Amino acid sequence: MSVINVAIDGPAGAGKSTIARAAAKALGYLYADTGALYRAVAYYAVSNGIDISDKAAVTGCLGKITAELRYENGEQCVYLNGKNVSPYIRTPEISIGASAVSAIPAVRAFLLDLQKDIAASNSVIMDGRDIGTVVLPDADVKIYLTASAEVRAKRRFDELSAKGAAPDYEKVLADIIQRDHDDMNRETAPLRQAPDAVYLDTSGLGADEVVERLISIIKEKIG
Repeated sequence: MSVINVAIDGPAGAGKSTIARAAAKALGYLYADTGALYRAVAYYAVSNGIDISDKAAVTGCLGKITAELRYENGEQCVYLNGKNVSPYIRTPEISIGASAVSAIPAVRAFLLDLQKDIAASNSVIMDGRDIGTVVLPDADVKIYLTASAEVRAKRRFDELSAKGAAPDYEKVLADIIQRDHDDMNRETAPLRQAPDAVYLDTSGLGADEVVERLISIIKEKIG
């Protein structure tokens, strides 16, 4: 069977990772969360006292970073310089940081080849902000997965609460709206729906329903 590439783009908190992971498992594809790679870069910068708004400083630290995706017991883990940082990169601070570093052309170039290599050798569902528009412009299936800002904020609020944090909903919502603005208005590879992507709004749907729709779209597109 030939390699099948599925590109999923969409804003923060749309459920891309959860949905893509479940669909990939059901279809026997590899799952690649590219946003986690940008989070790893942001985590390195924040952890080392580097101002993420200083493009030169962030660019300068790239030579000290080795980021990779590994699959352990069927789950994706993000390794930064040999350390599994998956448990530390989902905080609101790192989310905002990831958006900031992803706007830096040198960071995108740094991670682009890694993403392309994963897709070249695997049937993969890859999600991010510019997968269908930049990373995998020739993907077999492209989907733009989204939901209202309020729904996405509630999901992120529940996710953080379940992990024992004490988030403030209004702050979470404000962060979501700010990240949308940053992602959609950056100069390099802004978030947008690819012309040939299927638009899928998940606002009123449960996770299982979205997974079913996603799988149905993929099967329909690849025949």
